[in-house]
Amino acid sequence: QVQLVESGGGLVQAGGSLRLSCAASGRTFSDYAMGWFRQAPGKEREFVGTIRWLSGNTYYANFVKGRFTISRDIAKNTVYLQMNGLTPEDTAVYYCAAASDWIATTATQYKSWGQGTQVTVSS
Repeated sequence: QVQLVESGGGLVQAGGSLRLSCAASGRTFSDYAMGWFRQAPGKEREFVGTIRWLSGNTYYANFVKGRFTISRDIAKNTVYLQMNGLTPEDTAVYYCAAASDWIATTATQYKSWGQGTQVTVSS
């Protein structure tokens, strides 16, 4: 079982940036994918993007439109979500998750989840 802990959320003004971190520990696969999802109040959990751990290949949801970037630091067992050009529509709880599939874009493909971190974008 992989344990995931997110950090870096907070309140930011529209147009601003945030970098979320997700530290992984415990039992991991030899190669796996780390994904980011978000869930706004009253809405379903939404795929943001994913990164393949060994290769660093990434895949993003269309709405990201080049504003978000996922990266990882293998030595630190940490994945990052850099978010630029934030808008109030990006307000949500952001979750990281681990999957053994590539490319995994649905929540059911992810077997381990973090507790989430709140991102609030003010207008």
